[in-house]
Amino acid sequence: MTNSLEIYHSLPPHLRSVAASLRGYYLRWWRYGPDTEKLIEQTHERETWSPEQWNRWQQERLSFVLDHAVRHVPYYREHWTRRKGHGDRASHAYLENWPVLKKEQLRQFPELFLSDQSDFRKMFRDNTSGSTGTPIYTYLSRKTLHEWFALFEARVRRWNGVTRHDYWGILGGQLVVPNTQKKPPFWVWNAGLNQLYMSSYHLSLTNIPVYIKAIGKYQLKYILGYASSLYSLAQGIIENNIEVPNLKVVFSNAEPLFAFQRSIIEQAFRCPVRDAYGMAEIVGAASECEYGHMHLWPEVGVVEVLEDDADVPVPDRETGRLVCTGLLNVEMPLIRYDTGDRGAIASNGERCACGRQLPILLSIDGRKDDVILTPDGRRIGRLDPVFKASLSIKEAQIIQETLNDICILIVPAKNFTADDSESIIFRTKQRVGQMNVRVELTDEIPRSSNGKFRAVISKLSNANNR
Repeated sequence: MTNSLEIYHSLPPHLRSVAASLRGYYLRWWRYGPDTEKLIEQTHERETWSPEQWNRWQQERLSFVLDHAVRHVPYYREHWTRRKGHGDRASHAYLENWPVLKKEQLRQFPELFLSDQSDFRKMFRDNTSGSTGTPIYTYLSRKTLHEWFALFEARVRRWNGVTRHDYWGILGGQLVVPNTQKKPPFWVWNAGLNQLYMSSYHLSLTNIPVYIKAIGKYQLKYILGYASSLYSLAQGIIENNIEVPNLKVVFSNAEPLFAFQRSIIEQAFRCPVRDAYGMAEIVGAASECEYGHMHLWPEVGVVEVLEDDADVPVPDRETGRLVCTGLLNVEMPLIRYDTGDRGAIASNGERCACGRQLPILLSIDGRKDDVILTPDGRRIGRLDPVFKASLSIKEAQIIQETLNDICILIVPAKNFTADDSESIIFRTKQRVGQMNVRVELTDEIPRSSNGKFRAVISKLSNANNR
């Protein structure tokens, strides 16, 4: 039976752009409205709030969300009824009394997290990219989407001098052209969002020049994309000595952005690279300012950093798993949701030279399942300093095969030497200790089904990775 994607792929390129534009106008209606500019203005005003004001606002909003969840969300209502029935006298008013919510619980029973005051038929259904094989569905009202995209407009685009009205490009994981397509265009024009959607699956040294021509033809002002895709594009620009149209900024999202990637992307495009962090579940978000700090968005959620093996907070500035309570989407509130990511937050008194009074997210160390576990019990989540910008590599992926063995897959650039391999092994052992580390060269590192790149993969069993 022919599905809609097959029908879309069978269309000639100009009709694919028509289809993408129709979808874009539909999304624009959901995301933006006459209230958008006012919401953006209010967002910027809140950036001057003191820590005390933010704390007071979050506590008031959190109290409302927790009470609403107990009264109107089936999953939580049943949970607290069951606890009360067993004599548990803990109060739902305190966040620490709530259990941590795992992704699998949400994946299996999304409808149980919907407020009984909401009609899912009038809501927008979104989903995660499904890197585990099965997506997670979330439901959002138009009001929530307006608030979310106003935050994105204010703290991603307008912090960097661009707007949603500018022509822009995205390097993403949507199958906008068939994977089997050998000739350009490897993109579609989405008039509804002023967006050139470029396939991340067709980047190669042969194709990169036509991507750059498209960026110039459509007069794009900025690009957003996966860090790995932007890095591949930037490497091709440098290797081919391609003249690049002027861009205002490049945004990285959906993957960790490593220092060596940032350096190459900025060199190729001759403009700043800004990172952003968020998720389809809309329980936490952050964006990078001009001083290089990632600022949390307190309106989106309360972010806790908990120990890997217990639901206990870690000290400020220490790395742990990020557990978030959503404050924006009250139609589908997620309480103490384990995002699967690891990171660290600055202490409450630390502020940035940009002047914005927003908490600082010190690091995002990737998924908690993708850390290196050393034989002496250390967890190492950020190994990108191993790959210096001066190394002749196109891509690298670290795979922990056993408790003592690490394989590093390398896609070599043309000047890659045995000395580069030795340097990578030496620098890795400096960080993990005397584990067995080897380098394997490969022509390509596979992406997941959504086009994302995993920098670190652990093959340890859950028993060994606890």
